[in-house]
Amino acid sequence: MRDVYKVLSRCHDFGYRDQMQRAAVSVMSNIAEGFDRGSNKEFVQFLVISRGSLSEVTSLIYAGLDVGHVDQTAFNTIITRCTKITNLLDGFIRYLKHPGNPKPRAYPEGRV
Repeated sequence: MRDVYKVLSRCHDFGYRDQMQRAAVSVMSNIAEGFDRGSNKEFVQFLVISRGSLSEVTSLIYAGLDVGHVDQTAFNTIITRCTKITNLLDGFIRYLKHPGNPKPRAYPEGRV
């Protein structure tokens, strides 16, 4: 998310910039919201939504490159980050879908 905000700090197309920022924030927000759900199945649903928001960021950065809102270096930075996060989300989704895998906890047992 930090990279998106940094890359777009000088973008004067406010509609584009705002949509890109909202999509980037949505990735994080859906992971957080899903984490607080009661089951792996619910968590997976939110991770899939998060992955969709990440696809939106990817699409928007391509559009930004096409119209000149971002340069090639910024594009490469965002695409690389999106690819890494997509791979992490896919792996996490696979883990949570496997029967018997425990839902991750925010704190180790006994901590509040």
